[in-house]
Amino acid sequence: MAGVNDDMGVNDDTVKQGVADAAANGRMTRGDDGVDGRGNDGVDGRATREGDGRDAAQTDERIKRAVRGVTGPAYGGEGSATLGEGRPAGHVWAMLIGVGVLSGFLSGLFGIGGGTVIVPALVFLGLSQRHAAATSLAAIIPTSITGVISYATGGDVDWIAAVLLACGLVVGSQIGSWLLAWLPEVLLRWIFVVFLVFVILSQIVFTPSRDHVIHMTILTGALLALLGVGIGVLAGLLGIGGGAVMVPALSVLFGASDLMARGTSLLAMFPSSIAGTVANTRRRLVHLRNGLTIGITAAIVAPLGTIVAGWVTPRMGANLFAAYLGVLLVRSIWTAVKITPGLRERLLRR
Repeated sequence: MAGVNDDMGVNDDTVKQGVADAAANGRMTRGDDGVDGRGNDGVDGRATREGDGRDAAQTDERIKRAVRGVTGPAYGGEGSATLGEGRPAGHVWAMLIGVGVLSGFLSGLFGIGGGTVIVPALVFLGLSQRHAAATSLAAIIPTSITGVISYATGGDVDWIAAVLLACGLVVGSQIGSWLLAWLPEVLLRWIFVVFLVFVILSQIVFTPSRDHVIHMTILTGALLALLGVGIGVLAGLLGIGGGAVMVPALSVLFGASDLMARGTSLLAMFPSSIAGTVANTRRRLVHLRNGLTIGITAAIVAPLGTIVAGWVTPRMGANLFAAYLGVLLVRSIWTAVKITPGLRERLLRR
């Protein structure tokens, strides 16, 4: 029960205090009830008992709302965290659409789902890391559809590799989604930092070709499925489609061209994003309306990124991706430091 309360932004002390208040109100009212009842032939006692029932019911409702995490004005009613609290609604919608435009362009350009943009943006707007990750995964679904269509028209999708990766991703995303509901938020922040460091290094070290393909064997197929499981766990935890890991892995480990890796990645992440979103929705972690707003906007813009991807050289594309992630890494490290107990104070004292 403690884990559920913590996920919803309410601790056990809050709930216990509500229960204690309810009990105290009940004892006080029953005491008044007995005195008034003896002095006034029970008339005032009955009235007080009715008030007692109403007070207890109101207190019980407040406790239930606290446990569900909706003591604040939850944006759109989904999930249990508040998005855009204290901001005008028009500004929130404009920011969501802006995030969709940027993530959609990067999705088409780099073959990623866009979670590396969406998650930090949703955290900035007020969601917890776990709610931002879950909502981001939902936004990736429509984004990947248009991206796949764009790459497939140029013949840059390996359908067999994508199916094998997708099978592993579906299994891994379920594991990651389950872990998402229980891992501490500070740990999720640092996992995200480590993830970004890995992707940046892969982009700097390796330069993909433009004309290689994946040579499929039984061993290759098994390794693709295993890779999908690992990436699926990351996807469920971090709210990413997994493309930022899958694209360099397909090029470095399996010899795919940069465009082939991007198109295959977008296709593989589609079913896993659906599976992860279904699991997260059951756990009340998804702000579905916000996710669809970002996802539909990104889906419209993604083909433009795909066109640009064909114009730039593989080395230039990798450099651009590494530069963008470097900026994101700095912000993510600072965010993780701020919520790590005692770490920020120790760094400031030095």
